[in-house]
Amino acid sequence: MSDKVKYEIEFPIKTSTKVLYNMLSTPSGLAEWFADDVNIRGDVYTFMWDGSEESARLLTKKNNEYIKFRWMDDDEDDSSYYFEMRIQIDPLTKDVALMVTDHAEEDEVDEARDLWDQQLSELAHVLGS
Repeated sequence: MSDKVKYEIEFPIKTSTKVLYNMLSTPSGLAEWFADDVNIRGDVYTFMWDGSEESARLLTKKNNEYIKFRWMDDDEDDSSYYFEMRIQIDPLTKDVALMVTDHAEEDEVDEARDLWDQQLSELAHVLGS
């Protein structure tokens, strides 16, 4: 397996931090935009899409600020790869943005960015943003 590279996406979104954090951190919120269904057992979130599933371990979170996961496949490899969704507020305009940090194989970064863009557009749609 080759090394993954870190990339970030900033996605402006018109909603409150509390509502956005709920969409990022609860099974019902995540199931509205990120996956078809989401289950939690302890600190492991299982995401289901079209009959397939992937699990991620919750690494850390801070209420109304961020949530950080590591895919179980990466967890088993003892890697430092993760994905994080962080809420940022512009201090001047008070505009809200979602910062996504993730890792992908170097030749798959564009495809991974496109997938996040698609998911985040769905989130904005669900929020009426």
